[in-house]
Amino acid sequence: MMKKEFVRCLGALTLVLATTISVSAQQKQKALTIVQQGSFAIGGTLKTEPGNFELDHALKAQGQTFHGDHAYVFYQNPVKARQYPLVFLHGAGQSKKTWETTPDGREGFQNLFLRRRFSVYLLDQPRRGEAGKSTVAATISPIPDEQFWFTQFRIGNYPDYFPNVQFPKDAVSLEQFYRQMTPNTGAYDPIVVTDAVSKLFDKIEAGILITHSQGGGPGWLTAIKNEKVKAVVAYEPYSGFVFPAGELPKPIKSTGLFGELKASVIPLSDFIKLTRIPIVIYYGDHIAKEPSKVWNMDHWRSGLEMARIWVATINKHGGNATVVHLPEIGIHGNTHFLFADLNNVEVADVLSSWLRKNNLD
Repeated sequence: MMKKEFVRCLGALTLVLATTISVSAQQKQKALTIVQQGSFAIGGTLKTEPGNFELDHALKAQGQTFHGDHAYVFYQNPVKARQYPLVFLHGAGQSKKTWETTPDGREGFQNLFLRRRFSVYLLDQPRRGEAGKSTVAATISPIPDEQFWFTQFRIGNYPDYFPNVQFPKDAVSLEQFYRQMTPNTGAYDPIVVTDAVSKLFDKIEAGILITHSQGGGPGWLTAIKNEKVKAVVAYEPYSGFVFPAGELPKPIKSTGLFGELKASVIPLSDFIKLTRIPIVIYYGDHIAKEPSKVWNMDHWRSGLEMARIWVATINKHGGNATVVHLPEIGIHGNTHFLFADLNNVEVADVLSSWLRKNNLD
C-alpha cells in the first residue's frame, strides 16, 4: 500500500473509531421523552421599499419587503416540565450548536437539562447562524485564525494543550470544534440581540436566561428590559458589564490581545432591576491569579476581576449575585466552553444545585 493511501485509510479508521465510541456512549443513555418540539423566528424588523410591486419586473426592489434581524429559536418541552424553561444564548462566533452535542459526541446542556425536566430554548441571535438574515451588510473574510481561538478559549497555548484540560485531545473532536464556529452576517449589535431575546421571554412568559461569553452583556440588558427573566446564569462573560453612575470601576489592564477591559454606565433605576433576580457567573480554569505575561490567562483574569467587582456592586444594592470560579470549589481543567467540556455533567450538577437553592427548579 502506498504511503498516501495508508495515511488516508488510517485517518478514516480514526474517524470511524471516534464515531463508534460516541454512538456507543449515546446508546447507553435512557430514552428521552418530550411532548413538543419546534422552531420559530422571533423579533426582528421589516423594511419596505417604496413603490408598487410589478409582476413583470419582479426582480426590482420597488414595493417589496425585507424581514431581518430576528432571532431563531429551537425548543423542546419534556414530560412534566419544571416551572421555568431555560433559554440558552451563545457567545461570539457561535450559534445554538454550542449547547448541543459536544465536539466529541457527548450530550451537551440541551439534552442534559432536558433530561432533568427543563424545557429548553436554544437561540441563534440576530445576524448569526439560522438567524442570518441581516438588515445591514457585512463582509465575511475567510481569514485563518483557529489557532488563535484555541489559545483564546484556554484549551491550551497552541499547539500545546493545558496538562489537565477538560477538552478532548483527539484530532476529530478538535476539527468538530473548529467547524462549529460561524460568522456574523451583519454587525454585532447588543440592542438588536436584546430586543429579540426579550420578545422570546414575552412569548414564553417566564424563564431563566443562560448566556455564554459575549452573550453576557445582552443577558444583563434583557433582564433589565424584561421582568419575565427570572434569573440569569452567565458562563465566562468578558465584556458588557454595566454599573450605575458614580460607581464605574477603573478599566482593568491586561496583556490580553484586546487591551484593557472597560465597563459602561447605566441609570441607577435600571441597575436596581438586576438586584431583584438571582444571578450567578461561572468561570473555568487556567485563569491567572495576578497579572501575567501569558496573554490568554491574563485576558480572562481581567474578566474575572471585573465580574467580582460587578457582583459586589449588585449585592451592595441588595441583590443576590455570585461568582463561582470552578477551581476554587475543586473542579479543575475547564476551558472557556466549560458546559461542553469532558466534565460537563459535573458542571451541570453545580448549576442544578444553584437552581434548587434559589427555588428556580
